[in-house]
Amino acid sequence: GKGGMIKRITQRLNPRVARVVALPAPNDRERTQWYFQRYVPHLPAAGEIALFDRSWYNRAGVEPVMGFCTPQETAAFLKQAPAFEQLLTDDGLLLFKYWLTVDQMKQWKLSPIDLKAREKYADYTKARQRMLDATHTKNAPWTLVDFNDQRRGRLALIRHLLDHLPAIPYPRFHELI
Repeated sequence: GKGGMIKRITQRLNPRVARVVALPAPNDRERTQWYFQRYVPHLPAAGEIALFDRSWYNRAGVEPVMGFCTPQETAAFLKQAPAFEQLLTDDGLLLFKYWLTVDQMKQWKLSPIDLKAREKYADYTKARQRMLDATHTKNAPWTLVDFNDQRRGRLALIRHLLDHLPAIPYPRFHELI
């Protein structure tokens, strides 16, 4: 779902201005840093697009459910994330946050990790709701996309994204030379 969606968005974009950021698990040094510090170097400059696959929101979902962070770390994240995102949007960064919703019974492409995660479906649901309640803000709202039908979900997400991007005039031919 998520990887395929990102591929659909980036496949027609110029790779010089659009990139996918998929950070691995933090190393020992990164675990001692401010949580958002790993993400800041990957933020886009003016005219660029960065799509985060496994964003900073792991701290609100996967990490607490799987025991990779403490309840105090999760609480701090839920307090800091809206402030961090406010700083980004105040500086002109356009921030789009999408949550792809899939019913519990969906059966396509389940990996062994997905099967293990399904055992914690109620915990993930609770963590997701807590995250949405704490981080859905006017300047950085969440958009929930029904992804039970992947094709319709992809189209809905792309339509939403296109509808919310500012109109940028296409350069005339002589400006490209």
